[in-house]
Amino acid sequence: MNFLFAVFSQAGRNLLQTWRTQILSLMTITLSVLIFSFFYLVYTNALQAGEQLGDDLRLIVYLDEEAVPALQEQYREKILKFDRVERIEFISSLQAFNRFKDQLDEDQDILADIPQDFLPPSIEVYPVRSLDALSRIKRFSDYLQTLPGVIKVQYGREWVERFYTFIELLRIVVILSGSLLVLTTTFMMAHSIRLTLFTRQKELELLHLVGASNSYIRMPFFLEGGLLGLFGSLAGIAALYLLFNWTQLRFAGSALLGMFSFNFFPLPVIAMIIAMAIILCACGSFSSTRKILSR
Repeated sequence: MNFLFAVFSQAGRNLLQTWRTQILSLMTITLSVLIFSFFYLVYTNALQAGEQLGDDLRLIVYLDEEAVPALQEQYREKILKFDRVERIEFISSLQAFNRFKDQLDEDQDILADIPQDFLPPSIEVYPVRSLDALSRIKRFSDYLQTLPGVIKVQYGREWVERFYTFIELLRIVVILSGSLLVLTTTFMMAHSIRLTLFTRQKELELLHLVGASNSYIRMPFFLEGGLLGLFGSLAGIAALYLLFNWTQLRFAGSALLGMFSFNFFPLPVIAMIIAMAIILCACGSFSSTRKILSR
């Protein structure tokens, strides 16, 4: 109990004595966590939006003739051989005509003199809704084009490719911002602790003379790094939450928010980000003290 009290007391004294440096470190940690969390939040919500868009994603395979049951089974086997799908629907010319007629609504009379089999039969393939499926959709389309009796394969090619490119760009940004978080928190914490150690070098030498071990001297600085990581990450997450709520209120009622649901991080993800910041700051502190105290 006395050891823990001494460690916490020393850590508090260190923070008070070097408060200017610690505020700078705290602001750096907060900003780093905010940047990383912001891009990660955008990335996770973009993936969620992609899944919602995927509800209507389908490949329409136009055929040159109606597929009889035996031929339908062959098509089904060949499609499933390439990739898993949620479902496969065979649409006859008559079904396609009735769909088109329903879409015209009040203008159905323009189809009065048009034969009901003027639209080609088709196969509607609904791929599994995932980012990986989106990345393979073009190859899937090229494969379906090679099947016998296929006239043309159609899908939302432009938005799929643009969305996938956007997701890949976001993934790179998240990795870069995560690297920034690792570098800045570790470096700033190590630099801050190093300055504290240099300013108190004589005091540390006296502690060595009276028999204090390196572990005893190192623990307050290790705790100091962990506390700065905790407070900095909490401030960064809080700032992001305020920004998220402001955005929700600012654009409430817009078409985009009405189409997609955007959510903040769940508690496990928040805990993971905070824990990551604490560990990085503590590691920076440990690295700095180990180098100096081992001399």
